[in-house]
Amino acid sequence: MNRFTEAAVARNPAAVQLLGLCPLLAVSNTVANALGLAVASTVVLTGSALLVSAVRKLIPEDVRLPCFVLVIATFTTLVNLAMEAYAFELYQRIALFVQIIVTNCMILARVEQVASKEGLGRTLVDALGTSAGFAAAILILGAAREALTLGFPLAALPPGAFLVAGLLLAGVNVVGMRRRRSRTRGSDAPRIDATV
Repeated sequence: MNRFTEAAVARNPAAVQLLGLCPLLAVSNTVANALGLAVASTVVLTGSALLVSAVRKLIPEDVRLPCFVLVIATFTTLVNLAMEAYAFELYQRIALFVQIIVTNCMILARVEQVASKEGLGRTLVDALGTSAGFAAAILILGAAREALTLGFPLAALPPGAFLVAGLLLAGVNVVGMRRRRSRTRGSDAPRIDATV
């Protein structure tokens, strides 16, 4: 499994690691809101990870976390200002959750675990994979909630977000368990030696 697929699927920040759930649940009431937050998170994660990777050897060990938070806060502010200037209607709906991207543990975790230790190439692939995984999770949740709102109005409200997310996560776990079982059964099957 390559680094991008591992970051997006095997280590999916929302579905597997359960990181960044606060904005995921709060903003995913529509696909448009979910897409806005996904793009904002992607820009912040990718920009922060690349900058930290580029200057990682200059950051003193004692102050690395404050430095990481400062870099993430800088990119969050830039995204916040850009959205306010160019997508004001969307910004009004999700502004609070764009502003708190700086505290998103998914971003800080990837900066700490990968960007502070790896070169630019690996960091970029990991950041894009993590962003793609988060975007997929938030967009699927947003689409499910928006579709369910038609017959199940609770889906648009905060309790509905928990219910829909719980059902989707349960589905992901069931599919994952079935795959693991099928792999286990395949490896337990008797092997026929084809050599003569």
